[in-house]
Amino acid sequence: MTLLLESLFDYGLFLAKTLTLLAGLVVLVLIVFRARQSGEQREHLEITDLKDRYRTLTFAIKEFSLPAKEYKALVKAERKREKAREKASEDQTKRLFVIEFNGDIRASEVGALRVLVTALLMEARDGDQVLVRLDNAGGMVSEHGLAASQLARIRAKGIPLTIAVDKVAASGGYLMACVANKIIAAPFAVIGSIGVLAELPNFHRLLDRYGVDFELHTAGEYKRTLTVFGENTDEGREKLREQLEETHHLFKSFVAENRPNLDLERVATGEYWHGQRAVDLGLVDEIQTSDDFLLSASQDMELLKLKYRAHKKPIERLISSVRSAVDQALTVWRR
Repeated sequence: MTLLLESLFDYGLFLAKTLTLLAGLVVLVLIVFRARQSGEQREHLEITDLKDRYRTLTFAIKEFSLPAKEYKALVKAERKREKAREKASEDQTKRLFVIEFNGDIRASEVGALRVLVTALLMEARDGDQVLVRLDNAGGMVSEHGLAASQLARIRAKGIPLTIAVDKVAASGGYLMACVANKIIAAPFAVIGSIGVLAELPNFHRLLDRYGVDFELHTAGEYKRTLTVFGENTDEGREKLREQLEETHHLFKSFVAENRPNLDLERVATGEYWHGQRAVDLGLVDEIQTSDDFLLSASQDMELLKLKYRAHKKPIERLISSVRSAVDQALTVWRR
């Protein structure tokens, strides 16, 4: 009897271990599966039908203001029009793709812009157009140059590109804007600032006062021209000014290539102008808000807003938020 109980106990223990092991394997498989799923969903493209959105808002107003009978007749008529639109050949539908670019010093959205432009170029067909709602006060040269190059890809493919500036397109922002076939701006939008700057504090005298030595070792005569902690020289300052002039010349050449009728001697001074004055100088083609442009385009085009989202880890989101706050503070201070 004792032997039988011991055998049953051993078997039960073995069965419990086996079930525990199987349960652990199942949990592990589920974790891996969820991880793969979340990895696959870390990025996606959002497409918003702006025309449908505007139509919904308009009908909300109509529902509130019209008599019930008249509103029902209006809804019935709209359903008929919707069916007619659905029957129309998809290839005959002209589309306006809308992209928003909110710039900062690092042009942080350039990664998303690259993806959107590539996806758009793969799908574009005859009759399509692109509107970029640009809000950018400029920043680092290479980052904004890359952003401008992405917009140039659209124009190079023969797709009409309009850039709308409702607030600001200055410095690197105008570097992006000048690529467009057409630039529109709100009446008080800030336009221009075709110039280059470099600024940094220098703590050498403060360190020298407290007996703190700073050493900088380089290979190459101009590997470092000015430093924050070392003693800067007139030769280093002159070299930096030379580099700034070279970058400014590159900036002006890029603008001239895309807007050949501009009087660069007049506008490439680092100054900025508002709406109508920017039109008079040739920096902008027309005074018009992006909202009015979209309203006009909605008469015979589909309006599709594109947004690329890449989900970040919590620590990445925190770092991004801190950077954005610093960039915003620096932008306000520079203005």
